[in-house]
Amino acid sequence: MTSLPKDPLLQPYHLKHLVLKNRVMSTSHEPAYSEDGMPKERYRLYHAEKAKGGMALTMTAGSAIVSRDSPAAFGNLHLYDDAIVPWLAELTDACHEHDCKVMIQITHLGRRTGWNKADWLPVLSASPVREPAHRAFPKTAEEWDIERIIGDYASAAQRCQAAGLDGIEFEAYGHLIDGFWSPATNHRDDDFGGSLENRLRFTDMVLDAVRAAVGKDFVVGIRMVADEDFAAGLSKEEGIEIACRLANSGKVDFLNIIRGSIESDAALSKVIPVTGMRSSPHLDFAGEVRAATKFPTFHAARIQDVATARHAITSGKLDMVGMTRAHIADPHIMRKVMEGREHEIRPCVGATYCLDRIYEGGEALCIHNAATGREATIPHVIARADGARKRVVVVGAGPAGLEAARVAGERGHMVTVLEAASQAGGQIRLAAQNPRRKELIGIVDWRLAELERLGVDIRYDSWAESQDVLDLEPDVVVVATGGIPQNPPLGAGDDLVTSSWDILSGAVKAAENVLLYDDNGGHQGMGAAELIANQGARLELVSPERFFAPEMGGLNHVPYMAAFHARGVTITINTRLRSVKRDGNQLVVTLGSDFADGWQATRLVDQVVVEHGTAPLDELYLALKPLSINTGAVDYERLIEGGDIFPHRNPAGSFTLYRIGDAVASRNIHAAVYDGMRFTLRA
Repeated sequence: MTSLPKDPLLQPYHLKHLVLKNRVMSTSHEPAYSEDGMPKERYRLYHAEKAKGGMALTMTAGSAIVSRDSPAAFGNLHLYDDAIVPWLAELTDACHEHDCKVMIQITHLGRRTGWNKADWLPVLSASPVREPAHRAFPKTAEEWDIERIIGDYASAAQRCQAAGLDGIEFEAYGHLIDGFWSPATNHRDDDFGGSLENRLRFTDMVLDAVRAAVGKDFVVGIRMVADEDFAAGLSKEEGIEIACRLANSGKVDFLNIIRGSIESDAALSKVIPVTGMRSSPHLDFAGEVRAATKFPTFHAARIQDVATARHAITSGKLDMVGMTRAHIADPHIMRKVMEGREHEIRPCVGATYCLDRIYEGGEALCIHNAATGREATIPHVIARADGARKRVVVVGAGPAGLEAARVAGERGHMVTVLEAASQAGGQIRLAAQNPRRKELIGIVDWRLAELERLGVDIRYDSWAESQDVLDLEPDVVVVATGGIPQNPPLGAGDDLVTSSWDILSGAVKAAENVLLYDDNGGHQGMGAAELIANQGARLELVSPERFFAPEMGGLNHVPYMAAFHARGVTITINTRLRSVKRDGNQLVVTLGSDFADGWQATRLVDQVVVEHGTAPLDELYLALKPLSINTGAVDYERLIEGGDIFPHRNPAGSFTLYRIGDAVASRNIHAAVYDGMRFTLRA
């Protein structure tokens, strides 16, 4: 009998004295779950879930800050504070219970932060070169700064060791350490500038101090840029030379390779690609570094599927594969691989809602996994419900309805989905009409596969009236009928404008000269604008906001802006659409200002497209309300704090009723999925 080949992803990896049980890790990133700079319960549960899910190594923080003059830019942990040690120990112990090793990334942010935060200390860097993303003008690090920060690194490393962590890695891309490496940011003429040896001097001093503090056995690595990929920056040749020097120094135990620059949204999107961009764009480069150094090499950059991760190991490009956003989407990837359930892995669709939220001051949330970051209240693995099976009718198969049906099915209920269209997906299917965002359909496809596995009955082309629902004798009715596009408030011309939906669906083609007005500020309007521009139309994008698309973060902003610049799109902000009227075969648009009373401007165009969110399709919900036990009511206090969330308000009612997603109000995909999850868990 021929034995099946061993899965390379499941083979252990020996790193110094550590045995990593497989080849998959989550690289350091900052989910912004910290409280007072400490990794408390939410932070701990997030990492423990990935440990539970079977990964070999989770790296916390992105990055933990070692000095007070490196104030948190996006929820960073305060590693300069002794109070962090017991919190890190608790997190480490929770992961060790599942044989998952834990490391932490430590840094001084250098110029990648703001001066008007925390203690209002001046930002510093190797030289006074401003980073556009965080806008601070750094001072040149003086000798006493260098001495002080080296000591801070050593103290921080000792705290990590005291907490029982398995190792640390330095952050050296876009932060202080590599700020000394790069000719773009190091213009010094002292012992820390000029030659490569001088530019590495600060790094050597930090490594020496840390090794003296933690000893030779503690695992120490570095996440490093080995090619900044722009003319003035660190070259590939010098980057690989730095990697070789570090590998041969005896001071580090692994290299975690990055390519690119992160000083602007456009540059960062090449390091962290979003949907529509290349998958694993720097994997081959990381393999080059591994071949040159012959040293333990880690890497992560949009390696979102198991097949690519497996290739990275079998081809010898990497020793450990980082699948970081993929584990935000599904923290149980490796458990599913081990159990032969790869087909059940929830896919990362590259939406990058997670990181865009962080960079806009929020916390990491997956666009279609509502449990990530909410492990204290929402399970990743849904248990069967106690008691009798219920008949659950879900009306609508958009993201909210599909999630509600999935959760109800996992709980063991008998579920029927009624969908008016011939396909599931709702507005996701619209969004995926933009070829660049076609991966979003994975949100729908995964749920359809799960519903098939769970035996859920989906009935397409079923426009449900109240009697159709009642005929199914439901115990629970979930109204997920979504919404329909609505116009912004106009003084005149409601009948003359075209919705973004018409453009996205292809029902209406772009005219020659188009004005698109968007006061919703998300992907809907931007997606329509991109399609219009790509069809060759002359387009002006008008928004009343201070900047366009404020509901969309910086990484997703990049490909839209690239398309708009390439197609010559005019962008007008701080301007409101007042009215539209016909003038022969064209339309006269009147624009107004919120700032200057009486100001107005006009445009003569062929087509006006508007995006103003959706109005809920709530007729079915309103018809079923008086027949339900709870008359549609939800106890929000109990929803948040615990208890029965559906009050008994109607003794004559025969079923529990609730509505979710855009059937309630115009929101986004994550809100729809979250509604479908948290309400249905309690139904």
